[in-house]
Amino acid sequence: MVVKRSDDEESLFETTKSRGSFLHRLFSLSLFVAICFVYAYRLTHIPTGGEDHGGGEDYYYGTWTWLGLLAAELWFGLYWVLAQAFRWNLVFRKTFKKRLAQRYEESKLPKVDIFVCTADPDIEPPIMVINTVLSLMAYDYPSEKLSVYLSDDAASDLTFYALLEASLFAKHWLPFCKKFNVQPTSPAAYFNNILLHHNHAKEFANIKKLYDEMKKRIEDATKLGRIASEERSKHKGFSQWDSYSSRRDHDTILQIILHKKEPHNSKDEDGNYLPTLVYLAREKRPQYHHNFKAGAMNSLLRVSSVISNAKIILNVDCDMYSNSSESVRDALCFLMDEEKGHEIAFVQFPQKFDNILKHDIYSSTLLTLIDVEMHGADGYDGPLYIGTCCFHRRDALCGMKFSDRYKNDLLKSERDNCIGVNLNELEVKSKALASCTYEENTLWGKEMGVIYGCLVEDVMTGLCIHLQGWKSVYYSPPRKAFYGVAPTTLLQALVQHKRWAEGELQILLSKHCPAFYGHGRINLALQMGYSYYNCWALTSLSKLCYSIIPSLYLLRGIPLFPKMSSIWFIPFAYVIVGESARSLLEFVLFGGTIQGWWNDLRMVLYKGTSSYLFALIDNISKLFGLPDSPFTVTAKIMEEDVSERYEKQVMEFGAASPLFTVLATLALLNLFCLLGILKELALSEDWFETYKKMSLQILLCGFLVLINIPIYQGLFLRKDKGRLPSSIAIKSTVLALSICILFSMLKDKLL
Repeated sequence: MVVKRSDDEESLFETTKSRGSFLHRLFSLSLFVAICFVYAYRLTHIPTGGEDHGGGEDYYYGTWTWLGLLAAELWFGLYWVLAQAFRWNLVFRKTFKKRLAQRYEESKLPKVDIFVCTADPDIEPPIMVINTVLSLMAYDYPSEKLSVYLSDDAASDLTFYALLEASLFAKHWLPFCKKFNVQPTSPAAYFNNILLHHNHAKEFANIKKLYDEMKKRIEDATKLGRIASEERSKHKGFSQWDSYSSRRDHDTILQIILHKKEPHNSKDEDGNYLPTLVYLAREKRPQYHHNFKAGAMNSLLRVSSVISNAKIILNVDCDMYSNSSESVRDALCFLMDEEKGHEIAFVQFPQKFDNILKHDIYSSTLLTLIDVEMHGADGYDGPLYIGTCCFHRRDALCGMKFSDRYKNDLLKSERDNCIGVNLNELEVKSKALASCTYEENTLWGKEMGVIYGCLVEDVMTGLCIHLQGWKSVYYSPPRKAFYGVAPTTLLQALVQHKRWAEGELQILLSKHCPAFYGHGRINLALQMGYSYYNCWALTSLSKLCYSIIPSLYLLRGIPLFPKMSSIWFIPFAYVIVGESARSLLEFVLFGGTIQGWWNDLRMVLYKGTSSYLFALIDNISKLFGLPDSPFTVTAKIMEEDVSERYEKQVMEFGAASPLFTVLATLALLNLFCLLGILKELALSEDWFETYKKMSLQILLCGFLVLINIPIYQGLFLRKDKGRLPSSIAIKSTVLALSICILFSMLKDKLL
């Protein structure tokens, strides 16, 4: 089904609903009925004492154990219902850029400010940052309408030096991109992927030489750890580091590197103006909390309002380079649509990664979230803001409520703040807006800009925008708009998800809780979808319950599920097989592989029993006033041996983390329990009857053992540096054995 207007007033975009929605809904309803039968079994078979459950032996289940499983299953069922909200109405968008070009002259297009955020030159190398900046400067869009701002929360003169070098290289790179229609426009990505240059071999060689020379200068300075005095003397901007004390203690450092008010310095080799380019390191003082990326974004909002004040803002992480030069025009097809454009606060593009291998060992593509659930959220005009690759309407991001007055707002003439003001005056005026005291006694971070007080400030901000009456759009173009760098070790992935889960739970516990505050303000399906993500951390308890209790009861030969010959076996089997088949089909249909699906299942288990558990513990700790967890920047570089193992899709452990202790203990516990029941079956004369009674538990335990093979390899078989440390092996083995032995020693009355 396609939703679009009549030919005499054609829309700039069209919306297509997913095929097979009816069949999916019918199947979901059947699963819901089966889940209800599972609950019926639990409620009608609650053990009350010694009961004969076949085989002539008395099994004392323990009422609390049974009710614990029921509670876990009730939670799984509720969580499954919440998950359906973003699967019932998937929509897909298509833009018409030719119509945009026919309808609006270049001079009528709105200005666009681009925000790039970096926080640590050791983790986010300057050469990577400036490749992102250059890719964004090369958009197929009028250069005089583009302004690129780099926020450097490390206030590193190395990053500033790299940006100066990039501004010089841009004078050659942008004309080259325009002349030869270069894609992608990140020099590093382009030179790594291009194969043949028969039609422009000479030009290619020249631009490649210029890039290699620039790259060498930047990397030499990075290795040295400082800028040579000769280089520092070439630009006045370095004098701003004279009062620099540390990353957490320095004045505002702001430099307008390229601007049309300095035409001799801001034109490319063809004589065309380059986009405005600004470096910003906001003021930091030890006694002031700087609110991490959210604080950086709000400083950029204020500073850019003085320098360029574009009505459209794109924000990207420093590793997310542009892979398509037409992304701005794609976004404008939504924001400038005559009928619906004024309702849209932001256009969210997918976050994709160029270092993902075929089977995605750490499930970093987030395929289910990015390629399925976000399209489902779009079906209710509310895809989440994920913190990067997003085009915003400035007013919406600054906290303004939606109203019809925004109709055709982007067509109104934009004020030029720079008339009658020189760049020095502009810099001085802008610096005051990035001071660490500016936000005191204001609504910034509360009702204006990016919201503070949450580890997932992006999701919280998007929710607040939706609560103000705005809509959003999710657009996944045929050519991916952005590519970044995904985690390449298990610890990086787990720490990242721990931070996300902790932040999502903070939203659930905040005054903006979508389950309550969102009632009547946003669509019910959006309430359910937001709540689904907000409850990530809470799922840890149910997953731990199902990872431990059924396996332990195998040691006692006590069944916790109906035997194969019972009619109650059918709903359990239907839920397990049906949901597994659905998730596999969904994963493969949206571009994944069967092995990738298996890896995704493993990461769901690992996140649920480690990352989410620690996220829950940290949130509870904060309620008692204990210290917050430190903010962690995901590493964008890796050592050579780690890279080699990643290329071979070998799971990287390496560190002695409590996250790994939990995972290894659970893996070994299930291995010991499975070996115990297999031994009993081998020695039993009536082994098939035992198997029929315990089949679901044996299959569950077997599944947990099979999916944990990488952990067993890391504990006992591997000798490389990426194996699990011996301290983890010892602790997890002792813990798992202790739990099994203590459980086996309990009396028949199991509590």
